[in-house]
Amino acid sequence: MAKKIIAAAYGDPTEVLEIVEVEIPKPGREQVVVRVRAAGLNPFDVKVVSGTLGRSSDKLPLSPGAEAAGVVHAAGAASGFAVGDEVVVYPATAAFAEYVLAPAASVHRKPADLGFAEAASLLLAGVTAVDTLATLRVDGDDVVLVHGGSGAVGSIVVTEAVAAGATVIATASPRNHEHLRELGAVPVSHGDGLAAAIDEARGDQRITAVIDTVGTDEAIDVSLELVAPHRIVSIAAWGRADDGIVIVDGSSEQSRHHRREAVEPLLADAADGRIGVEVARTFSFDDAGTAFAELGGAHPRGKFVFEPK
Repeated sequence: MAKKIIAAAYGDPTEVLEIVEVEIPKPGREQVVVRVRAAGLNPFDVKVVSGTLGRSSDKLPLSPGAEAAGVVHAAGAASGFAVGDEVVVYPATAAFAEYVLAPAASVHRKPADLGFAEAASLLLAGVTAVDTLATLRVDGDDVVLVHGGSGAVGSIVVTEAVAAGATVIATASPRNHEHLRELGAVPVSHGDGLAAAIDEARGDQRITAVIDTVGTDEAIDVSLELVAPHRIVSIAAWGRADDGIVIVDGSSEQSRHHRREAVEPLLADAADGRIGVEVARTFSFDDAGTAFAELGGAHPRGKFVFEPK
């Protein structure tokens, strides 16, 4: 038997999350069972469990967790993997468990120089970031405004945009400005005076593209004053789609293609240090409610990770 985190109802994670005992899965011919060493917690998981994205009773009990890293426990004959292989699972289903069953197509070899916690924190944010940049075809001629540049997705957007030669202006709270400078961006504070702060940061340069990771009306309103809607990509401002901005959520074939193609380069870049993966805290399964609650509120920069004991 093995442990797994579930939510039998929607609501406060500290109240609805629980640990259950389940059978260790067995792989089919093209499947892999991975003994989880680390599983990344993402804001999406918090929104699902809290009911922010809907409360369909048909989906209960919930089994959260979309990315993990670990060691192959069992492998199907046609999976291409062997017992003992160190791997990353993305996209994963029910990753907050001691063992995860996944199709071989979702299992990727973990570079030896990349830690399990970092590997389990990379791909969901990473492929999303690459998708936004690819959708806008950002290159060295662009001046890119990134809303939420110090977050998990935003940090990779900034890193990749700078690597492409673009000039990057990124919003964040003042405590994260030095981090953005280290990534190569010009930082500005969100909140009152955002438009003026952006104008000062850009000088005589014209903003050519906007990538929004926060979804606030403030971010979108200011962006619409700077560029045409089709040059604004958002991963969070779903309610503003009628303004003509581009919502990127992995649902289109183009978006899925961008994300598939991004996986191996992201793993290689993280292993080589070209992309930094910052782990803020690690949690045991027993602290799941606390982890979810803290990620849903004010929290330190970096990813939260479960490490099954």
